[in-house]
Amino acid sequence: MPIITTKDGVDIFFKDWGPKDAQPIVFHHGWPLSADDWDAQLLFFVAEGFRVVAHDRRGHGRSAQVSDGHDIAHYAADVAAVVSHLDLRNAVHVGHSTGGGEALAYVARHGGDRVAKLVLIGAVPPLLVKTDANPDGLPIQVFDGFRKALADNRAQFYLDVASGPFYGYNRPGAQASEGVVQNWWRQGIAGGAKPHYDGIKAFSETDFTDDLKSVDIPVLLLHSDDDQIVPIDISSRKAVNLLKNGTLKVYENLSHGVATTHPDLVNADILAFIRG
Repeated sequence: MPIITTKDGVDIFFKDWGPKDAQPIVFHHGWPLSADDWDAQLLFFVAEGFRVVAHDRRGHGRSAQVSDGHDIAHYAADVAAVVSHLDLRNAVHVGHSTGGGEALAYVARHGGDRVAKLVLIGAVPPLLVKTDANPDGLPIQVFDGFRKALADNRAQFYLDVASGPFYGYNRPGAQASEGVVQNWWRQGIAGGAKPHYDGIKAFSETDFTDDLKSVDIPVLLLHSDDDQIVPIDISSRKAVNLLKNGTLKVYENLSHGVATTHPDLVNADILAFIRG
């Protein structure tokens, strides 16, 4: 398996497909998934002639289930290690949900002249949790509930998330795909309970405001107005106003997992943004 070891000794699994001299697209998956969540994008963009790279975040998928470092700073540093190892330049970074926060943090803190553009899909920035400075955020009790459900019965919790709000399968008239649900569960359960537990704090309590303000490359934000996991009004609608060069496209009546349920739509928008 293709693996790199970070400076703090963590083995990170990655996929690297396509011509090595082609423009790279780096994909950052959401919580608690793996690089496999990008299958529809990886196959599409490699067929379009791009080099596609996707890694499993530490504690997720096939990467090491280490005890520590499950925070955005370590996540971004791990990405930097993969990018440096592969010597990726002129790269487009695409992040979903927690992976959007990770991708943004990488670009802001490590990207330098290696990055061309950034795409954030249903992403968590600027800050999800409610605080005095962020009164519109979600109450901490929401995330405490996630932690309790994970600790009590992680396997059932992951089934409930995938078969319910993540893909909008709890909406009236929605037709759930059993394969999509089982694939979400498969990816989630392959990771570690402690990394996933700690990761809830990472995606909910990290304030990305300074990262957003510091990025000056073109950024495309794609977000569904019926996202039940990362509500658009407390995330992308705020984030786009903090960016120097951001554009928000809103999908109507779609879910948090739009890249899986509507890959043709998402892929076409990303491709147009890259080539535009």
